[in-house]
Amino acid sequence: MKILVTGAAGFIGFHLVRALLRRGDEVTGVDNLNDYYEVSLKQARLRQIEGQPRFRFHRLDIADRLAMKELFALEWFDAVANLAAQPGVRHSLVNPSAYVDSNLVGFGNVLEGCRQQQVKHLVFASSSSVYGANNRIPYSEHDAVDHPISLYAATKRANELMAHTYAHLYGLPATGLRFFTVYGPWGRPDMAYFSFTRKILAGGTIPLFNRGDMMRDFTYIDDIVEGVVRVMDRAPERSGPEALGSPATALAPFRLYNIGNSQPVALAQFMETLESALGRKAMTELQPMQPGDVEKTCADTTDLERATGFRPRTPIAEGIAKFVAWYRSYYGQ
Repeated sequence: MKILVTGAAGFIGFHLVRALLRRGDEVTGVDNLNDYYEVSLKQARLRQIEGQPRFRFHRLDIADRLAMKELFALEWFDAVANLAAQPGVRHSLVNPSAYVDSNLVGFGNVLEGCRQQQVKHLVFASSSSVYGANNRIPYSEHDAVDHPISLYAATKRANELMAHTYAHLYGLPATGLRFFTVYGPWGRPDMAYFSFTRKILAGGTIPLFNRGDMMRDFTYIDDIVEGVVRVMDRAPERSGPEALGSPATALAPFRLYNIGNSQPVALAQFMETLESALGRKAMTELQPMQPGDVEKTCADTTDLERATGFRPRTPIAEGIAKFVAWYRSYYGQ
């Protein structure tokens, strides 16, 4: 297939591009290379994939309507994977306009390009953050998600509703993927596991929010990519009346899937795993819960496994060991 991947220099986008190229797809990648975190890391990811004969890269912002219109006029795509977004719960508290521009305006431009070109399948990144104040564990795609507690989460839920509308009105097959705490080599420096590693090696102090009483459904990057690829190959079709009443399905060609490891890890266990991989102890400081955060995440992946025959399985110890090996190599430590 010929596939457009937005956010191609990002953590998940980079790994997805490599996987698609390995299986023989033709890939066009776009990214604006913004400075939300170190641009040099994004450029280093790009160097791993640029120059391959079936890959082309365009530096552009998906929020730029004219540039996106020109891209879809220039090239024709069988499928689109929209991974470009302004990420991060905490950053949305201080720079909300970045989330409006990228996650709402930008996603609208992607939807419109797909509609005009009659793309066969749009797969887009949502987030476990959409579950917000939902206290039912594990999180199911069939639960109501009407109470987001951060602007980031609200924009991701808005993406799901926007995509459903395009699926309903224009017949655009669309699938949203709710990612759960993705980690691994070439990851994002703003994520806890990455910043913890940096601080432990530098002898710094690590803040443990909610006084350390947190659990996360850590999902290794290879599992995320495997899930994305399998979903991409299965464009949804219109459903019968039985689909009504669930956020996960619809009469339109639209679906939502969780992609998570379904094995939440307590922060204390996570810290022990990271300390073991690094061979160093961490200095920590207990702090109160931050606005927009949740205490525990856990994915119900029943629907994903039923649809694709796949569910994430990588143990946290294995995934963290691979990340630490990459980190030491990349930063020369």
